[in-house]
Amino acid sequence: MTSAWPNLQDLLCDATSDAPIGLVGAPLAAGSVTPGRCDLAPGELRRVLRRIGRYDIETGRELGSRIADHGDVAVEGLSIEQATAPIRGAVAASVRRHDLTLLLGGNNAVTRPGLHGLAEGLGVPLGRCGLITLDAHFDMRETSDGLGNGNPVRALIEDGLPGRNIAQVGLAPFANSRAMHQDALAAGNLVISIGAVRDKGIGEALDRALAHVADCEAVLVDCDIDVIDRSEFPGAPGARAGGMSALDFFATVRRLAAEPNVRVVDLTEWDPPLDPSDLSGLTAGRWLAEVAAGFEMR
Repeated sequence: MTSAWPNLQDLLCDATSDAPIGLVGAPLAAGSVTPGRCDLAPGELRRVLRRIGRYDIETGRELGSRIADHGDVAVEGLSIEQATAPIRGAVAASVRRHDLTLLLGGNNAVTRPGLHGLAEGLGVPLGRCGLITLDAHFDMRETSDGLGNGNPVRALIEDGLPGRNIAQVGLAPFANSRAMHQDALAAGNLVISIGAVRDKGIGEALDRALAHVADCEAVLVDCDIDVIDRSEFPGAPGARAGGMSALDFFATVRRLAAEPNVRVVDLTEWDPPLDPSDLSGLTAGRWLAEVAAGFEMR
């Protein structure tokens, strides 16, 4: 019998399923520049899915791809260094079984083990993988004091990921340092500011980003939710006024998820208690719908 309200929660299924999409929670809070409760995000996202419908009135299509929920990696109380191996292993296992893996942070430090897990799961060198970040920040803080949510991109470069495999979209003014910008350019990263997105459109930015990683065998898309304007996503501690519109963010996620070599998409830096309303939660739920819609366009 068809439900009167087909919704995203209907698509979640057992981890043993052969579903085309896998979901891995990584509720990591350690090492955040701004302390908060990003560890609550995976659970909150699962709860909001029942409020997100499956029918897209714009295309006339209803989402139908099942999502195997592998639960949350046990990282409570662990440092980033301690959490790296279990997150990497969980992502690798999901990549082996599913065409697309959704990695739910937690803070942005989950992106580094996520990309290593992608490489491990496919059995390819890190240098053959690509990274597209949707982020207000470079995430190029120094690693000399250890890993944090402010340095996963620098850490990956130090691990051997070439800058020619990294495209960064949505970088915000007055949210980064000159040194980070210079280091990103010196490494070969493609850098597209939020101003460039506004001036030339999100489509042109995505064309450039995809061309930059075109030779990569597989790509991880890092959706740091603070790329969205804070008025549209108040639950992100790093978000500021003047960020990407939610509509551009949704269009971006859908287009990138439609690329066959995009094998992992993460969502990071959502701190649910920061937003007493349901705006941030519903926006995060729409993120998953857009990823699924893009996947079904392949």
